[in-house]
Amino acid sequence: MVSKSKQSKQDQQRQAALKALLSSAYDSYGKGLFTRAFFKVHSESTGQDLVSDTFLKTWKYLVKGGKIESMKAFLYHILNNLIVDEYRKQKTVSLDELSEKGFELTDEKSDRMLNIFDGKAMVVLIQRLPENYRKVMRMRFIQELSLEEMSLLTGQSKNSLAVKIHRGLKKLKALHEHRS
Repeated sequence: MVSKSKQSKQDQQRQAALKALLSSAYDSYGKGLFTRAFFKVHSESTGQDLVSDTFLKTWKYLVKGGKIESMKAFLYHILNNLIVDEYRKQKTVSLDELSEKGFELTDEKSDRMLNIFDGKAMVVLIQRLPENYRKVMRMRFIQELSLEEMSLLTGQSKNSLAVKIHRGLKKLKALHEHRS
């Protein structure tokens, strides 16, 4: 029979080994996990939360005695499941709610468009735009990305994105007038 102090010391050693394993995994895969999470949820804070939850779930699994053959594959599997859970719990946010929380459209034409459309109608009308405009309008006005962030995500120049946003706003206005 193993004494309590010997068992306690073994538990401490096991936890120290698990801590070192997860620390090493974070150093190796943390940045890649965050990049994946960010590109899927388009939110830096949510991406960081998902990565933290990934390592927390991995810790709990290991403490329960679980075995991991490939740490990288395991972490990405957990992260992907958490991303799916995040998609399922996300709700549509109206532009009215966004503006109450401090969201502001930056250029003059965008300010006028906000006055023309209410939030729900804007989201519905954005869905009716051609895909190339729909994507940039969602990124700019719903996800609140800057032109620079949009450029990094799409690989397009900031200028071409600004032109698409301008044209998308014109098309939204036309859709709104057609609807009225």
